[in-house]
Formats: sequence, C-alpha cells, structure tokens
Amino acid sequence: MTPSDRNILVVAHARRDDTVDAAGRVVSALRQAGARAVFSRDDRDDLEGAFPLDGVGTLGEDVAVDEIELAIVLGGDGTILRAAELVRGGTAPVLGINMGHVGFLAESERDDMDDAVRRVIDRDYRVEERLALSVRVKDSTDAVIYETWALNEATVEKASRERMLEVVIEVDGRPLSSFGCDGVVVATPTGSTAYNFSAGGPVIWPSVEAIAVVPLSAHALFARPLVVGPEAPIAIEVLERTSGVGILWCDGRRSHELPPGARVVVRRSSEPVRLARLHPPAFTDRLVRKFRLPVTGWRGPAPEIS
Repeated sequence: MTPSDRNILVVAHARRDDTVDAAGRVVSALRQAGARAVFSRDDRDDLEGAFPLDGVGTLGEDVAVDEIELAIVLGGDGTILRAAELVRGGTAPVLGINMGHVGFLAESERDDMDDAVRRVIDRDYRVEERLALSVRVKDSTDAVIYETWALNEATVEKASRERMLEVVIEVDGRPLSSFGCDGVVVATPTGSTAYNFSAGGPVIWPSVEAIAVVPLSAHALFARPLVVGPEAPIAIEVLERTSGVGILWCDGRRSHELPPGARVVVRRSSEPVRLARLHPPAFTDRLVRKFRLPVTGWRGPAPEIS
C-alpha cells in the first residue's frame, strides 16, 4: 500500500465547534502526509462548508470498508461506538481521541491530538482485539427474526415503565432462573465500565475473556451479577406471561422489539473489535484516571520504564 492509497476514516461529533475544528486539522495533516481522509456520508454532509473537502473520500461510495486502514474518532464513547459500527466487516482498528467527558474507550485526549495523528501517519501504534457479542432474536417458533452485534452490551429491557418484564435466563444451554425485572444486561469486558457498571455489575479487565450477566431490579432471591466464560451462549427468553413487550438494545444504538415468547441468544462474536493503542495497556491506571479514584497512601513500586 503506497501513501496515496492510505484511507483513514475520520469520525467526528459534527455538532460541536471544537470537534469540527479538530476534524479540519486532522484532514489537513492527513492530506500533507499523502493519505486520504474519508468520512461517512452523514458526517460529510454535516461538515459541508466547515473546511475544504477536496480529495476527501466517502465511505461506502468511493471507498469500501475493507479499504480503510484505520479510523480516527473525535468525540466521546458514543462516537467511538458509532465508528466501530462503521468499520464493522473490515479490519480497520479504531483510535479514539476524547473530545467529551469520560471517554473511557478513547486512547488520547484533545491536547494530544496532533501527536496521535502523527503516530497514525507513521503507523506507530499497536492493535488490541476486544471481544464482541453476536446477538440473535428468535420468535416463538425458533425462527431467527433479527441479528446484530455489540461491543459494549446487549440489553433486554421492558418497553413500558409501568410493566415488569418476565424472563428466564439460560447459560450454556441450561436454565438458570426466572424472575420479573426491569431488564438484563449482557456485557463484554469493554462494556463492563458502561451500562454494566451503572447497574452494579463487575468491572472486568480487558485481558479477561468473560461475559457479565446483570439483572436489573429483579424480583428474586437469586439475581446476582454473573461472570461466565466467553464460549458459553446466554439466552434470555421473554415469557409468555409478560404483559406487553420488551425491547433489545445493543450498545444503545440498535434496537428490536421483543414480543412475549421471544428468545435472545447472545454469544461471543467471531469478529472482534480492533482498537488502536498508543500507550501501554495499564487498565488500572485508566480506571483511576477516568473515575478519579483516590489512591493516596499507596506505597507500591514506581512503574518500570521499558
């Protein structure tokens, strides 16, 4: 691949002035390096007139997803999830530059953006594969009626605030428990610091291959968060006695209605999500920094400098 053939997807939260300015700087830096910036059609339309778009490609029109080398994301975790969706089906890693608040998935902050782009141009990064979920919905006849995927979590929730969802949980082909609840979160290690965290689920280090199952406000004696092996399929059945319908949400971006009798099967996806990393994988440091955890009084050794 010659430099002029390098296609870098730029995904920006285009409704914020600082992010639009940053996108213009990234496009300029890529152009000067002989690489081509690429936008989704929606982002390109939103950025029209903000800065020159000559020579910029459009994903799915003149640039295919498997021609993308890497995605640079300017925004928070929601924008990073959108970028992961855009490059799904290709092999491009995603590099997040946090322009928001927590930005747990981001690798760099806005003040380090120019250095991050330089390292992308120099291919000075490593790629980390993160476990993703494959999600199928079956109807009462066991026919597959919907398929999708998730990087953070798949959540089965009640669609109506007044009504409880009646479900039965299955792990590795065996029934575990049935109860009424507000919903059930099935999360990856990547998603363990997102909805799973808010619901009281465990934080799982990215190097641990596991899936968390967390009931939401369950009316049951046994409704604790579970951590299961990545190869064990998890099924959540919406029982026929449920009044009304449920809804499946994946990463808060894709949804599907679940009538009584629907069965949601979640398992490890054969396609991981690739994240570009610029720094050593010190997940503990990331937790402390992002959640501002107190560590005063720690007397451990200073980190080794490699």
